[in-house]
Amino acid sequence: MKKILFVASECVPFVKTGGLADVVGSLPKCFDKRYFDCRVIIPKYLCIKKEYTDRMEYIDNFYMEYDGKSQYVGIFKMEYEGVIFYFVDNEYFFSGSKPYGDILWDIEKFIFFSRAALSVLPVVDFRPDIVHCHDWQTGLIPVYLKERFHEGEFFRDIKSIMTIHNLKFQGTWDVKTIKAYSGLPDYFFSPDKLESYKDANLLKGGLVYADAITTVSKTYAEEIKTKFYGEGLDGLLAARTKDLRGIVNGIDYDEYDPNTDKFIVNRYNAKDYRKEKVKNKKALQQELSLEVNDKKMMIGIVSRLTDQKGFDLIAYIMDELCQMDVQIVVLGTGEERYENMFRHFDWKYSNKVSANIYYSEELSHKIYASCDAFLMPSLFEPCGLSQLMALRYGTVPIVRETGGLKDTVEPYNEYESTGTGFSFVNYNAHEMLGTIRYAHSVYTNKKREWNKIIDRAMAADFSWHASAMKYQEMYDWLIG
Repeated sequence: MKKILFVASECVPFVKTGGLADVVGSLPKCFDKRYFDCRVIIPKYLCIKKEYTDRMEYIDNFYMEYDGKSQYVGIFKMEYEGVIFYFVDNEYFFSGSKPYGDILWDIEKFIFFSRAALSVLPVVDFRPDIVHCHDWQTGLIPVYLKERFHEGEFFRDIKSIMTIHNLKFQGTWDVKTIKAYSGLPDYFFSPDKLESYKDANLLKGGLVYADAITTVSKTYAEEIKTKFYGEGLDGLLAARTKDLRGIVNGIDYDEYDPNTDKFIVNRYNAKDYRKEKVKNKKALQQELSLEVNDKKMMIGIVSRLTDQKGFDLIAYIMDELCQMDVQIVVLGTGEERYENMFRHFDWKYSNKVSANIYYSEELSHKIYASCDAFLMPSLFEPCGLSQLMALRYGTVPIVRETGGLKDTVEPYNEYESTGTGFSFVNYNAHEMLGTIRYAHSVYTNKKREWNKIIDRAMAADFSWHASAMKYQEMYDWLIG
């Protein structure tokens, strides 16, 4: 039996701010339990809902020396959907209404968490073969495994994996501060280790010392070795190319299933979507006060409204896009200029554009289930989950070929009748507009071809089970 420990700063259903939480919450339950005992450890935040904290069982506590003080470390445990979760308790660090605050406070808090997570293991008598770390918040764990935890019998030969969910966030601060919090000797703060452009970088520490590195799509694993996508760490990632692999994320196929989805007006599946899906579209048109017309191509956008997601491109051609016979439904919040841009076009073209500048789980499901196409023109996208949800719901993705978008959406080829969506290569507004126009012409003039694209999209398998098989292969490779 191989033992795997996931360590992360967030995890569904307990606490979520982004896709990282989905990975940590969904992946462990997909491993074959005959061969893998996979457990998870996260902080016990005060903002975790009472329905979960009430079910947690207190295990033990101890005191740990941290930054010159003796800090309390409480251990709680809970089994959820067949997986054992441990929670590190410390009210000083993990109170507050959300898991993250300002970056310096987060650095202090997650260095504490990284040390506490390893210190907890002998107490709960779980000795993993592999500690699987996620993002910069756990970057010091591979370092500690090679430093202070290396001596003890218990920790000897434990391997570590570092998974990058988004390279943009690295946990950097000045060397003096991080040296004080981490308690690491000077030796670790050189340019070939934690030092990076005169600062200390927690993610870099993890990437230098981990036994293997993964990221969340094959293309992103290649892209981050280049200057444009590498966020200053391209040299290191290129040097570790043998240990770096990309495994695409999945989505929860029980939660995102048009056949059982409790949020949508009319349920449907791959066999009956031709006559059933359109009922959702009409209902959404009515709900959002758009013209009720099932012949109009409806394009959905569910996203954080930021530069990374390609909204500068959309802003540039929005007027031209609104001259087409389409409807655009937007859901999300983000940068003020993009929120206001969509509000403006909602006002200017009220029968064509619906700007919903907030977040709603229910409305997001309705958009996936009602729209004909889904627009995602990201500048960079480590994996992306929205396009996977769109495929699952038979809503044809229109994406830029980057990262996970390139790996999961196969561009339509009219000559071979293949593909599950439409894509464009260059980060260029009119190239994007040309692709939307092409998709619109297929939707309008070649209905049979459009339906075949939907058939292929809904047949694609991006469930977590497909990803879990690839992680299992990697674990087997690492521990033999």
